[in-house]
Amino acid sequence: MQAAGVTATAGVLLLLLAFALNVAGRLERRSLAYQSMNVVGASLSCYAAVLIAFWPFVVLEGCWTAVAAVAVVVHVLSRRKPDANQVT
Repeated sequence: MQAAGVTATAGVLLLLLAFALNVAGRLERRSLAYQSMNVVGASLSCYAAVLIAFWPFVVLEGCWTAVAAVAVVVHVLSRRKPDANQVT
């Protein structure tokens, strides 16, 4: 299997694993683990699509990556506790 095939397979398997765990109730859709799996899986799939120049899939997976990355950032920022010494 070529590099694009291996990369795409890894990305899609990660996306499917996240989906299956969510449907099974084992992984909350707003959890950091779920969103991180989406970022990595979609990024790998997007990169594989670039390697084979399949542009509609690049757009799909690029958007998927961006949305999941925003969710990761929001999740991380929402967990930060304000410093008690910080003046607001």
